Amino acid sequence: MRIRHQNAILDNLEFLREALQKMEIFTDRETEIFSPPFDIPPESPALSNFFSAAAIGVTEIGSYSGIPISVLDLMRNPRTRTTKTFPSLIIVARAVRHIQVTGEPITIVTPTSANKGTALRDAVLRAYEAGLVRPDQLTITTLVPASSLPKLWSSPLSDEPSLHRTNPVAALSAEQPPGQVKEIVQELVSTRTREFQAVTGRHLWHTLSLDNYRVADALRAMTEQCLHPSSGKRVHVHSVSSAFGLLGHHFGRKLLEQRDEPNLGEPSAYLLVQHLARPDMVLHLHHGDFAYDHLPAYQVTPDGLYRQEEDPHYPQLTNHPAELLDSTFYTAQPSTSGEMDTIIASQGGAGIVVSRLECLERYREISSLLANAGVLMPNDPEQLREWSLTMAMTGMMTAVDRGILPRCDDILVHGSGYYTSDDYTPIPGRSLLPVEKSDDLWEIVVQAAAFSSETPSSPHEYSSEPSDATTPELGESEL
Repeated sequence: MRIRHQNAILDNLEFLREALQKMEIFTDRETEIFSPPFDIPPESPALSNFFSAAAIGVTEIGSYSGIPISVLDLMRNPRTRTTKTFPSLIIVARAVRHIQVTGEPITIVTPTSANKGTALRDAVLRAYEAGLVRPDQLTITTLVPASSLPKLWSSPLSDEPSLHRTNPVAALSAEQPPGQVKEIVQELVSTRTREFQAVTGRHLWHTLSLDNYRVADALRAMTEQCLHPSSGKRVHVHSVSSAFGLLGHHFGRKLLEQRDEPNLGEPSAYLLVQHLARPDMVLHLHHGDFAYDHLPAYQVTPDGLYRQEEDPHYPQLTNHPAELLDSTFYTAQPSTSGEMDTIIASQGGAGIVVSRLECLERYREISSLLANAGVLMPNDPEQLREWSLTMAMTGMMTAVDRGILPRCDDILVHGSGYYTSDDYTPIPGRSLLPVEKSDDLWEIVVQAAAFSSETPSSPHEYSSEPSDATTPELGESEL
């Protein structure tokens, strides 16, 4: 199987700048909440070095029930292994451009269930390494729920003492629901942005906005058109929490249509794949609301498992009706559901929920197919730490088998994330700062800003060796 690849950003800079300009037109600049312009630095060797992590690939991996299957590989950055690399690079590039133009420093603050935080931290580090910005000019503070801590990758931002102090990771206690990280960050930004700027002289940027991700994920459509265009009806399969990636792909398709790009094929259909702990988008798509009353009733089997056969959009067999397959997918009642519902109603698509048992049942077949795309899954699935690609493949196969996949000529699976325990080292507990409420996070961002002037000005001064730096450590009960 031949893997076609390119750099999604560097090979499509004109398209990206067009998308950025389009997004800027629709941005409200009257609000007090800070957001830098949708602009990136001019081309330079340093910028090319920074964007070098934006590799993307497409591979035709075979067929399933006679339908050709391809994988869009969004996981080629070895320091993240997820699609969050692309929006993170563009977010940080926008921050860099604002700093270059105005000289005003920025602190990024973001909630994350792990992958977004890992990718943003990696992008900040890459900006330091490329010499685009100094650590006193741009920093990041991350808030993660306790359930996702094992998935947050360590790096020099956590291992090097000075970078660790200015780019802290805060952790919510296990007693609080994961989604609370979003509420705490939102409260901080909406109530204390002006105060933060007055106290620190820095802007506070909350990057968790659909538009910040939509503009980057539009590159999926451009790359698809460059490397693997479809002349017929294509279904795009994606494991989703809020479906930012598919909404970005749809935005990119609309831009290509406005360009009168030839041979676009029919409008894309979309298959949303979720798990039982958070099936909210599938619920809203098929029932019009988020009520969990719509979930099928599961019956306990003699061997202690749970079974249902009344609704093909949900697992027939699971370990538990509220099974947490992957902590990354944690968003409750996403505001994007209505927009995604409208697109699917117009262009075709469906939603499906998968269980761990269903993933394991198809694991060998999935491994064999993905090997054609260069994705080598471990023999022991217990080594998997990111399940989104496996979920997407399982959802695609199950949807075909149960007849809920819309009519199509081929299927493109968005490989949005895959990594194992061998690919990274989690951030150690000693590096995590505990948070219960927004006041706790306020103290952390202000203290990190105070430390920022003490960081080294050259990336060559950083050490990648783990440090013995100590910070308030979370107790075992909070992890």
